[in-house]
Formats: sequence, C-alpha cells, structure tokens
Amino acid sequence: MRDFFAKHRVISIVIGLFIAVGLMAGSIGIRNNRNTPTIVQQIGNTVVGWFGGIVNYPMNSANGTVSSLGQILNAYSENKTLKKKVSALEQTQTTNETLKKENKQLKAELELNNSLTDYTTITAAVTNRTPSAWENQLIINKGSSSGVKKNMAVLSGSGLIGRIVEVNPTNSKVELISSSSESTNQFSVAVDNEDGDTVNGLISGYDTKTSQLVMSEVSSSAAVKKGAKVTTNGLGGVTPKGLYVGKVVKTTKGSGGEIDRIYVEPATNLNDVNYVTIAELNED
Repeated sequence: MRDFFAKHRVISIVIGLFIAVGLMAGSIGIRNNRNTPTIVQQIGNTVVGWFGGIVNYPMNSANGTVSSLGQILNAYSENKTLKKKVSALEQTQTTNETLKKENKQLKAELELNNSLTDYTTITAAVTNRTPSAWENQLIINKGSSSGVKKNMAVLSGSGLIGRIVEVNPTNSKVELISSSSESTNQFSVAVDNEDGDTVNGLISGYDTKTSQLVMSEVSSSAAVKKGAKVTTNGLGGVTPKGLYVGKVVKTTKGSGGEIDRIYVEPATNLNDVNYVTIAELNED
C-alpha cells in the first residue's frame, strides 16, 4: 500500500487539489445562497482567524516596538537640539551683558576724557591683573610708542586709580592707589571741609573688607565730615593737583582725640577696572 501511494503521489496531489477546489466552490455557492455561513464555515473561519492572529501578533508587536523606538530616538534628538539652543542662548546673553558693561565703561572713560580739559589723555585697556597682586598693580596695553611716560596719572570711571611706574614700548605697569607694597610712593591727598579748611594726608593703605582707602598722616585736627571730597593735592610732586580720589566715609581718632585715620570710598570700583585713562597735565 505504501508503495502504491509513493508511486501515485502526483495523482494523489491532483485529486486533493480537485477536492479542495470543489469544496471552495461549494462553500462559495452555499455562502451566496444563505444569509449565514454553515457551521463548518464558521469553525473554519474561526480557526483561520485564530491562526492569522497568531501569525500577525509578532509582526504587530515588532511594528509597535519599532515605532516606540523611533519616537524615543526622535525625542532624544529633539532634546539634544534644544540643549544646544539653550546653551547658545545663554552664551549670547552672557556676551551681550559683557558688551553692555564694556560699553558703559568706555562711555565713562569718554566722559572722563572730556572733563580733563587741561590734560593730554590716552585711553588704554587692562590686559593683565594677577590675584596675588590684585590691590597693587595691573598691566595696560599702551606704552611708550603711544606716548605713555613714567609717573603719569591713571584714572578710570570717575577718578584716580594709580600712576604709571614702568613703561615698555607696547604696555605699561600701573601702581594702584590701593597698593600696600612697602616700595609704593604714597599718594598725597587733601580733604576740604565745609569751613574751608584743608586737611592733608597720605593714602597709606586699603581695607579689603570694606574696599575703602585709608588716609593717614593727617595734618590738621580740623573736623572732617562724612561725604567730603578727597582729591590729590600735588604736594608729592608726582601726581597733579585736583584729581578726584573719592569721598570720606568715616574718621577715627587717636589717643589724644585728634583724627588719625580717614576712610575714603574710592571714586571708582577698584575691583572692576577694564579701561583706564592716562593723563598728563598740559604745560602752560
């Protein structure tokens, strides 16, 4: 019997196909003539639908997974782009703030230059200021090739901040008025009170806690009021007379009751100097 089916395999397949076609044709005919499918059809449809669901489930799951992965990748890409935009915006804002600050300081230097009608002025930028010598000195980008000379007064913002102590062809060193170095040539200043009395002294120190200059060697016991102006007096023979230094904040007295210290608020924030004006008094 096995040999018979083996020899007639082709015939068996053809017969099976005819039977299948007949069943399909009959099923179609019956379906067309009836409102509802037969029980056999219902069972067949159910089985086919069940197998179809099993076959389609992995594909649908795979499609859903691919879709979710695509959404995650898109979200990651969008987030990365947004971070770059935020970083660029922050950098732009920082740059704008810096430019506004520099423009404000340059405007102040221009106004200062216009007020120094009796002086020859040179505007320069600060190029170096080390933390170890922050209160003592800074370097500017103008030197002898620009007309800078030793001992010229250096101003910034609203008043005096120091003097030139070293000159090179393209840069110079500025000794600050706040310098506490022993080699510093102290600035000679004066305070004029409301009574017309002049109190002379020297800027001999700087209080880093209060950012105030300390005036000592006070020459008079005359009363000095808070808010009085402090200017250079020209007695040192180096810095011209009349340059604004700052205003009196307070005074302290010695054991004898006389004023021994006058604390001065600088005309300019000495911790925020980016541009300076170098000034030389014009000779008559």
